[in-house]
Amino acid sequence: MPHLMTPDGRYLIVRGRLWRASNPHLPDAERQRLVDALMDARRAVKHSKQADDADALAQARREVDAAKHALGERGPVWWIDGAQDYNRYLVRNSPYAAWYAKRAPPRA
Repeated sequence: MPHLMTPDGRYLIVRGRLWRASNPHLPDAERQRLVDALMDARRAVKHSKQADDADALAQARREVDAAKHALGERGPVWWIDGAQDYNRYLVRNSPYAAWYAKRAPPRA
């Protein structure tokens, strides 16, 4: 099931928390290259943990961070209107709270 996105496309909502979306202005080929690099780096994190290799783990985490920065998910925001970044905020503690309350399924 795809995650809900805010109306402005800036965030994905996962378990009630905002996560910055990738920059939608990246060319498709560049975005795919970066996503592939991110997935490779995440696999390297997993394998270095399994191998208990601290140096490889540190390098893999740097690669994950670099890919996420290049995708626009970390670092400076990719939008240009000066709006604050609400990455990792709970939706209920953000300007999206009222919008989300109308769309979110009721809690059990």
